Amino acid sequence: MIPAQFNAAAVEKKWYDYWMKNNYFHSKPDHRKPYTITIPPPNVTGVLHMGHMLNNTIQDVLIRRARLKGFNACWVPGTDHASIATEAKVVAKLKSEGINKNDLTREEFLKHAWDWTNKYGGTILEQLKQLGCSCDWDRTKFTMDADMSASVIKSFVDLYNKGQIYRGYRMVNWDPEAKTTLSDEEVIYEERQGKLYHLKYRIEGSSEFVTIATTRPETILGDTAICIHPDDERYQHLRGKQAIVPICNRLIPIIFDEYVDMEFGTGCLKVTPAHDINDKALGEKHNLEIIDIFNDDATLNSFGLHYQGKDRFVVREEIAGELEDINALEKVENHLNKVGTSERTKAVIEPRLSDQWFLRMEDLVKPAIKAVLETKEIKLYPSRFDNTYRHWLENIRDWNISRQLWWGQQIPAYYFGPEGSGGKEDFVVAENIEEAVKLARVKTANLNLNTEHLRQDSDALDTWFSSWLWPIAVFGGIMEPENEDFKYYYPTNDLVTGPDILFFWVARMIIAGYEYTGEKPFSNVYLTGLVRDKQRRKMSKSLGNSPEPLELIEKFGADGVRVGLLLSASAGNDIMFDEELCNNGKAFANKIWNAFRLIKGWEVADIPQPESSKVAIAWYEAKLQQTLLEIEDHFEKYRLSDALMSIYKLVWDDFCSWFLEIIKPGYQQPIDNVTFNKAIEMLEANLKLLHPFMPFLTEEIWQHIATRTPEQALIIATYPTMTSFDIKLITDFDFAAEVIAGVRTIRKDKNIAMKEAIDLKVVNNEKVSSYFDCVILKLGNITSLEYITDKIDGALTYRVNANEYFIPVSGNIDIAAEIAKLTEELKYTQGFLRSVQGKLANEKFVAGAPPQVIDNERKKESDALAKIATIEQSLKSLQ
Repeated sequence: MIPAQFNAAAVEKKWYDYWMKNNYFHSKPDHRKPYTITIPPPNVTGVLHMGHMLNNTIQDVLIRRARLKGFNACWVPGTDHASIATEAKVVAKLKSEGINKNDLTREEFLKHAWDWTNKYGGTILEQLKQLGCSCDWDRTKFTMDADMSASVIKSFVDLYNKGQIYRGYRMVNWDPEAKTTLSDEEVIYEERQGKLYHLKYRIEGSSEFVTIATTRPETILGDTAICIHPDDERYQHLRGKQAIVPICNRLIPIIFDEYVDMEFGTGCLKVTPAHDINDKALGEKHNLEIIDIFNDDATLNSFGLHYQGKDRFVVREEIAGELEDINALEKVENHLNKVGTSERTKAVIEPRLSDQWFLRMEDLVKPAIKAVLETKEIKLYPSRFDNTYRHWLENIRDWNISRQLWWGQQIPAYYFGPEGSGGKEDFVVAENIEEAVKLARVKTANLNLNTEHLRQDSDALDTWFSSWLWPIAVFGGIMEPENEDFKYYYPTNDLVTGPDILFFWVARMIIAGYEYTGEKPFSNVYLTGLVRDKQRRKMSKSLGNSPEPLELIEKFGADGVRVGLLLSASAGNDIMFDEELCNNGKAFANKIWNAFRLIKGWEVADIPQPESSKVAIAWYEAKLQQTLLEIEDHFEKYRLSDALMSIYKLVWDDFCSWFLEIIKPGYQQPIDNVTFNKAIEMLEANLKLLHPFMPFLTEEIWQHIATRTPEQALIIATYPTMTSFDIKLITDFDFAAEVIAGVRTIRKDKNIAMKEAIDLKVVNNEKVSSYFDCVILKLGNITSLEYITDKIDGALTYRVNANEYFIPVSGNIDIAAEIAKLTEELKYTQGFLRSVQGKLANEKFVAGAPPQVIDNERKKESDALAKIATIEQSLKSLQ
């Protein structure tokens, strides 16, 4: 019994459980060609949002289509440990329980982190199942799995031994909320309205002062020099002198360096080496003192004097007030400047000097530049991102890969000393402490060194240093590069991700791929757009414009949501999401369901096949082949939205609106078995095309059509094969469809019921084939279709291109009313024609208008002339 309504909720659970039970998603190496996707691993703490919905729907479309096309399809799912985000959540949870992270040992904290991960970590992957994602769940990976962590540590040691990783005391980006360093790519620069403070520094031993402008008056407590350009005549008398820093009254030297721009401001620059990367360079050059005034949470330390313990932004206002009180503040101006913020916590970044681990990038990036920009071994879709990719890689700086966190892979550096190490602490880098002891003994010539003498670096590695190995490590390619899975599945095929992590992740995976395997990690990168609301705003919980994905699925069905998202998702372009799109997807599902119910509701008999059905089948088979060709082209160019639209039109317009209408038997009449079997065959072909986009609906219909074994499920069926087709069949049918539309329009306008048979006579000026006449006869309920050489009087007429069609007037037509109506329409059209011809006669208009506007007006003129001729002919035939 086929239900009258398509029940998405019941169908989705039923078929997902069926697919899982029969292990259709699982892949293992065999004789087939592999097709591999590795999921961009969402944060382990995350829940499904609209971006995930779009990204994973696209991946599922690609993987399901590959499965149908006979590839050994493997989609590896997983999650990322997300050091900063996860540690912040665990710290917040502990705080709510009255526990301070600093009171815990590393091991105690990590136990809490693992408890959190085990409780919440699988949420997003379970939600992806509700969307229909056909991932190989047996291969699910987590970036903190033992084998994944081992791969990260091994790669660190390898790069260190090659001289690519080094430890350096450098200016870094400090996130005072997460209390860790960040790489340059994790800093987002935002324009913010601030203030410019003009401060007065008195010259020692005189009443003279110099004025310096700064956006950060609180940093004067860390000033260690004032710098002036050596050619600046205004300040030559200050050579060898010192200035007094306001408030702290510290004496600092006045130095001269060409770094200073004489034309900018007063030509004087305050130098704070601990809190500005350019000041740090000046400090090193002139051997200046370095004074760090901040704690790790951006409150002031003991160098902050009476501001100690206060937040930097609170101090900024208070110190400005004190400067004004002591007459050291000349003026304050509004000032728009770019402020660096943390990509994760949104906190304002603080430049800070620190010992950190860095990865040299200059040589590593060269193969990655070549692969994308020269050999095109890897293609970005859309290609406009090539320029963005080039700019970043050609201007890349060394990557700060250490983080002051406990959640993550601990840096495999082991410190020892000073005993046996020349009076200072030294270190070795090794995959484990046992190996580190061996290296330390060799380095120190001290055979008595043991594990008790070694201390492992407390920092963790940047999360991206883990995930840049993702397509290699998920197949064990770092630890066992000769293993069967890695040799079979790598390189992968497609990567689907957002352009916002083109640098964080995509480029780095390409770099890692060539460094560790000598091969590309994937062939194609499909960069999706951001999902925005219909007002073009980025979706966010705070704006209240981000719908709950699971609620959308409950309301419209997973297939409806998938279609709604994909119909508006062209590569690289932002998606203007509107729930109505999902409603359209739901309506499409209902349309297909009702078409299936119509076919299955027909009585089948062993009777002769009508000519119209035979013709319809020949046409639809050609139309299906034409659409297959379009779909292949769209997929090759990663235009999934266009591919879906081609299928949508094929099914809704060609199959439901035309094909089924042509072959439909008369009221209470059976359909011949040849046509019925072909209708089922065409329906099944449609389901195969639709399955990657609408997996639940299509499997449900497929299984209703016939009793199927697990080996005959749609998910593993064979995709339709492309063959040659006669394009003339398609163009001739399009012409016939216009003829039928003309008949139906006249019937509607003249209130001639469809059940009332009429005659149709044709002046065949275009020499159109009569192949589809049988279809015209059936769908127009036409008794006879006659080809004539001359126009006839006393008939209703219409045109299709150059052909003229005549329907002899029946007694049901009110001749007088029809003449009046046509006369009115003629007057209107003639007036419209005069208006258009007036424009075209205007030399000024013709000279100034763009060519396409002129062409458009000329088309209006020719259409109006043709319409007038048709109306006049109709009037003549009625008079």
